[in-house]
Amino acid sequence: MTAPEATGGVAEERAVGERRLHPVTPLRRAWAPIAVIVGWAVHDPDQAQRQLARLTTTTLLLGLAVIVPAAALYGFLTWWFTHFSVTDTELRIRTGLLFRRTAHIRLERIQAIDVTQPLLARIAGVAKLRLDVVGAEKKDELAFLGEREARALRAELLARAAGFAPETAHEVGEAPARELLRVPPRVLALSLVLTGATWGSLIAALVVPPVLWLATHSLWTVIATAAPLLGTAGASSVGRFVAEYDWTVGESPDGLRIDRGLLDRSHETVPPGRVQTVRIVQPLLWRRRGWVRVELDVAGSSNSVLVPVAPREVAEAVIGRVLPGVAVPIAPREVAEAVIGRVLPGVAVPIAPREVAEAANGPVLPVVVPGLSSFARPPARGARWCVPVWWRGYGVAVTGAVFAARRGLLRRQVALVPHAKVQSVRVTQGPWERVWGLADVHVDTGADKTVTARLRGAGEAEELLRGQAERSRTGRRGAVRDRWMVGG
Repeated sequence: MTAPEATGGVAEERAVGERRLHPVTPLRRAWAPIAVIVGWAVHDPDQAQRQLARLTTTTLLLGLAVIVPAAALYGFLTWWFTHFSVTDTELRIRTGLLFRRTAHIRLERIQAIDVTQPLLARIAGVAKLRLDVVGAEKKDELAFLGEREARALRAELLARAAGFAPETAHEVGEAPARELLRVPPRVLALSLVLTGATWGSLIAALVVPPVLWLATHSLWTVIATAAPLLGTAGASSVGRFVAEYDWTVGESPDGLRIDRGLLDRSHETVPPGRVQTVRIVQPLLWRRRGWVRVELDVAGSSNSVLVPVAPREVAEAVIGRVLPGVAVPIAPREVAEAVIGRVLPGVAVPIAPREVAEAANGPVLPVVVPGLSSFARPPARGARWCVPVWWRGYGVAVTGAVFAARRGLLRRQVALVPHAKVQSVRVTQGPWERVWGLADVHVDTGADKTVTARLRGAGEAEELLRGQAERSRTGRRGAVRDRWMVGG
């Protein structure tokens, strides 16, 4: 575990009595020595096979008689010497068998607290608490706690981070959640069938190994190639179905709750104010059904998914909980104005009939951003020479709330960045773009990701650069606070 921040004077803070992890934890940690042996055998199978052939039955039994108790003792001792406690301002985790180590995790620097349950943990009735902390490369975790204890500790940490007194924080409990969206398993399975990546990886796994066999007649070459291809095909189909099964999005005072998983259940929370970018993705075969996939970039965390598959209207209603008033579906003028009027009172969006017809025919992704009639395409004169055909998939729109960039003709994608989350703006211009007077505008976010508006006119790009810098400064004044909120 890491110690994201250690401060002086913490010894003077009040701390709840130190607690240990669940008694089932030693069983998990006892596998560490055995995993080292298995890893060595996998890394050098020939040497492992030779060493194993030299062992007699008596030697093998004696080895097991030593290794198994040693692994059990290691698991018990690591559990025995691991404690955690909660003070007024931080979570302390003490670990170490030979070398003692204490992590001081400041509560105000916690970005997310997730409760996860692998399959065996669900059977044992325990859960893992994962903490996403600012400045830490990987998540700290408490594994394992009793399921109820894990949820109660999560609620207590959030309550203390929100400013509740230590005496009452443990009584606050988990904030109630209201369900916004649940993805049916049938819809999820059909969406994976209609995803090009699934079929591409499956075709590659079925075609490449036979071709290699005909070319090389080497069984090991075929196995070495087929194994990762089959793994990729499984991960993009069965793996995603298992991971995204029963995907549920709920709204609570401490953020958006996401529950998912068939075998391993995960209870995650998207923290308020931490969302840097929202992406609306629509593969080619999803268009007739009106489905989209919504992905989030969260500060200090890896790319996550808010909605794996849902009708556009439902997905954008959920997005409205994260970025109010960012996007609504394109529609006849009366419908669009009525929807936008409910999200942003008094905002009217002019939608010309030509633009509605153009969006219905396909070149433009049917998403309307409040404040603009449509995405602005690159200048046709130069863009068609820089990126033939595909230039039609690019576009940019700027509103009082977000910077929006569109890309893709077959797999359409719209990225929405709130002005308050923009860290820097850059303009780049390659030699061929310079010939045609074009440039790219890059918007960098706090999640170490970049959203790019490609093939803009050079003058337009400079205006976007100056304007976005000013909008980012003013946008931070009314930004959503990053502190946790707890309560009904």
